[in-house]
Amino acid sequence: MSDKQTLYRVSFINNNEKYEVYVRRLTSSNLFGFIEIGDFVWNNHSTLVLDTSEEKLKSEFEGVELSYIPMHSVLKIDQVKKSGTAKISSLGDKVTHLPKPIYTPKPQN
Repeated sequence: MSDKQTLYRVSFINNNEKYEVYVRRLTSSNLFGFIEIGDFVWNNHSTLVLDTSEEKLKSEFEGVELSYIPMHSVLKIDQVKKSGTAKISSLGDKVTHLPKPIYTPKPQN
C-alpha cells in the first residue's frame, strides 16, 4: 500500500513505447496480474518551454482516476523523493515485448 506522501516513478511498456510516469498511488490490483496506479503527478512548468512527451501523457491520462497496468509490462518501479518529467520514449523497431502468462491453469482430467 502507498502512503499519500510517497512518490513513485513507474516505467512500463505500452504499444512499443516506454512510458515513465510519476504517481502517488501504487497498489496490487484485485484483477489478477495487474497493478493499479493513480494520483498522477505532473510537472508544473514555470517557463514557456513545454515537453511534448509530457503533454501527450497528460492528455492520455486526463480524467483517469486509476490505471491498471499488466505486471508483465512493468519495467521498473522506483520510490523517489521528488517528481521529474513524465515521458514517452520510442523503443524502436528492433525491440518487441513478448508477454508471458503469469498463471497457466492446470488441465483437469
